[in-house]
Amino acid sequence: MNQTNATEVRKFILLGLSSSSELQLVFFFLFLTVYLLTILGNGLIIITVTYDHHLRSAPMYFLLCNLSFQDLCYSTVTVPKMLSHLVTHHKTISFQGCMAQIFFFHFTGSTEIFILTIMAYDRYIAICRPLHYELIMSQRTCWVLAATSVLGGVIHSMTQMVLILHLPFCGPNELDNFYCDIPQVIKLACTNTFVVEILMVSNSGLVTLMCFVLLLISYTVLLVRIRNHLAEGKSKALSTCASHLMVVTLVFVPCVYIYARPFQIFPADKLVSILYTVITPMLNPLIYTLRNSEMKSAMKRICNYSM
Repeated sequence: MNQTNATEVRKFILLGLSSSSELQLVFFFLFLTVYLLTILGNGLIIITVTYDHHLRSAPMYFLLCNLSFQDLCYSTVTVPKMLSHLVTHHKTISFQGCMAQIFFFHFTGSTEIFILTIMAYDRYIAICRPLHYELIMSQRTCWVLAATSVLGGVIHSMTQMVLILHLPFCGPNELDNFYCDIPQVIKLACTNTFVVEILMVSNSGLVTLMCFVLLLISYTVLLVRIRNHLAEGKSKALSTCASHLMVVTLVFVPCVYIYARPFQIFPADKLVSILYTVITPMLNPLIYTLRNSEMKSAMKRICNYSM
């Protein structure tokens, strides 16, 4: 395939969630509400941690603030475009816009996965080595770990883009989804993509699956260790680990389903995509704040101060 054909596709058509105009209107108001709640919930966590000195200096809340920021960015990469397509007849995205959406989608998503992994490490140190916690999880270490997660996200996303940008696209140009993602885009390439798919699955799917398994093992170890703690500390540690485990499950299970298998289209794909691109970023702040007395107290203090 020559280079001319590779640049023939100038835009992609996103088929979206439904062809029914009535259903699209329902989806618009539903997902607009979810997106606003996502902004409100994650924004509130970021503001609370930033303005509360005690939370800001605690590694767990510093990482939680970073996670909320990534959730906010992650949702913003796809949801606004989806909302605009639900109320317009022009459901297209330029080739460059599609590639940019893929890059930032995988950048924010992989950064979030790395932060969740760091949060598991933070909990392990806090529960298993409490006397050395402040020394190991110093403020400088937290910043280095946060920067490393961002760097890891950039490397992961750039690797994806290097693979996909070398593919020729000469038609068709319809994507059966509400945003650009690799499994759908790669199927439109005018060449055999078997090797690229294997590399993509190795880069995204297997790495995600391995991280998920390691996190499950680490939280299992933590839950076993918690049994030896005193009642009050046990209850608090158990609540924290349960919150983390719920978020890890919500983030990792859909990603493993989408990326740790050959790129074939299944009926449940759109539903799973909605779960981890729209719903999960809204649920994360609810899970962390509703089960966390320190966060709720800090939010009340900030509300009382502002009033």
